[in-house]
Amino acid sequence: MPLHIDNFHIAADDFPTTEQYPYSLELVRTMSGVSFDSPITLFVGENGTGKSTILEALARACGVHIWRFETGARYRNNRFEETLYRHIRVGWTRGPVPGAFFGSEIFKDFAYLLDEWASTDPGQLKYFGGESLVTQSHGQSMMAYFQSRYAVKGLYFLDEPETALSPRSQMELMEIIQKNAGAGHAQFVITTHSPLLLTMEGARIYSFDHLPVKSVSFRETEHFRVYKEFFSGF
Repeated sequence: MPLHIDNFHIAADDFPTTEQYPYSLELVRTMSGVSFDSPITLFVGENGTGKSTILEALARACGVHIWRFETGARYRNNRFEETLYRHIRVGWTRGPVPGAFFGSEIFKDFAYLLDEWASTDPGQLKYFGGESLVTQSHGQSMMAYFQSRYAVKGLYFLDEPETALSPRSQMELMEIIQKNAGAGHAQFVITTHSPLLLTMEGARIYSFDHLPVKSVSFRETEHFRVYKEFFSGF
């Protein structure tokens, strides 16, 4: 299948610091990059391994805006927190394409922003299922978004999309991803803890539980081993 990007690498030589997040993460300091050979790439690993940090920085490096409301005052600000993308070099196959970033924690922010846009331009909603995302349940609004957005040519980043989805909805999301990746117009890079999403046919899985990050099979993931051990007791 054609890809929009086939690799990225991290230019660690020009990091502004190694003392503060995200540059303090061992993963970030030692990770050279990742190659893409499938339109579906999955990042897996324990919480805190840095997979979401890399995903968000890669999305920014690809020119994808992350829609979220500005946060209020914080106890301590880190001026380096959102700068990693400046040190990521992306290998485009045929030049940049548009895309989108999905994160379950910030999806409500996007839904409310979309409602604001639709108040003056109702036609905006036709790109996201035709109805306000705010008036639907969290899971329903997410599925409406997935169905409509991923039918458009682009590069799509998803950060743990399974968080608010039932197992059946996760399987529906799998079908949406595989359908659009198979059509040749969409490429997906996804962080996940979902054993269901990890079974997607043809997906390349990178484990962030290893340094350096390495490609693994579904059955080699910690997720598979934990679920297999758990359910074998019933």
